[in-house]
Amino acid sequence: MDKIVLLNQIVARLEADHALLLQAAKTAHAAATHDENVPDNKYATLALEASYVAQGQANRAQEIQAALQAFRQLAVQEFLDESPIRLTALVQLEDEEGCSRWVFLGPAAGGLRLDFDGEEVMVITPASPLGRGLLGKRCGDSVQIRIDALREYEIVSVC
Repeated sequence: MDKIVLLNQIVARLEADHALLLQAAKTAHAAATHDENVPDNKYATLALEASYVAQGQANRAQEIQAALQAFRQLAVQEFLDESPIRLTALVQLEDEEGCSRWVFLGPAAGGLRLDFDGEEVMVITPASPLGRGLLGKRCGDSVQIRIDALREYEIVSVC
């Protein structure tokens, strides 16, 4: 798997999400300041609610902008199976039932899922339980994490 292509796909997805959130924030701001939404009594809260939505969307757009900056500055590294896992590692994991999954260790945008080379790849960060567990591990090692229950994964490949 070409990680440069994956990185470009992550950046493109974040750019699209950022543009969408900016437009949504502008729309919510317009609704909050529209003449029809001026409250005529203390129970008319449509403008106030729209302003909360606009602020939330603007905050999320700022978070995505920070993630975009982090990914644009990211230097992709190549890994061998014996290399310790760190940022930019693309890791294939297998659980106890033999189910395989791919994760990309990135600086931000944890939870972002992408279809890449016919596989679903999820971006995780070093701050996540799985990310913390993977740091420093190598191919063939196993990692245990507890989210809702204890899960164990074997590291099948690292690139």
